[in-house]
Amino acid sequence: MRLMIVLAAAPAFALAACGAPADDSADGADAATETPMPVEPDGGIGDGATPPAGETSSPDGDMASIPVALQGRWGLVAADCTSTRGDAKGLIEVTGNTITFYESRATLDDVAQRTDDSIRAKFSFTGEGMTWTRDMALAAQDGGKTLVRTEYGENAMADPLRYSRCSEGDA
Repeated sequence: MRLMIVLAAAPAFALAACGAPADDSADGADAATETPMPVEPDGGIGDGATPPAGETSSPDGDMASIPVALQGRWGLVAADCTSTRGDAKGLIEVTGNTITFYESRATLDDVAQRTDDSIRAKFSFTGEGMTWTRDMALAAQDGGKTLVRTEYGENAMADPLRYSRCSEGDA
């Protein structure tokens, strides 16, 4: 019988142990200054919570797209934006998931990092009968007037390329 009483009282003791600690001070100051421990030590990252600001998510779209700030027509030189002869070899056109170059096209594959005005990802290229992949970053600078394209890995360009945004009136 005594064992049954102890077992029946165990849940009550467990619940009491989870409650607020007893306030032994006369004015309750210790309880008011206690700092609560965060529920998630990692801030919830990895369980569907929002990632740290500026790292991977963006209000302009999902991770599987090139940020809107990078989309549009860009030229290495001013003539790339205005040529009507088809010789604009430095012109690129960036859309939601592709970059079209003079003789090739890159399709967004695996996004490593993304913010509202930059992306680093693997791109699958096709052009002149060949296919290849490239780890590449695009970043807007100068208030969206400049696009910097940087390549990484084997056979990457040594230096970044800087493009200027073509105006809407350009051909």
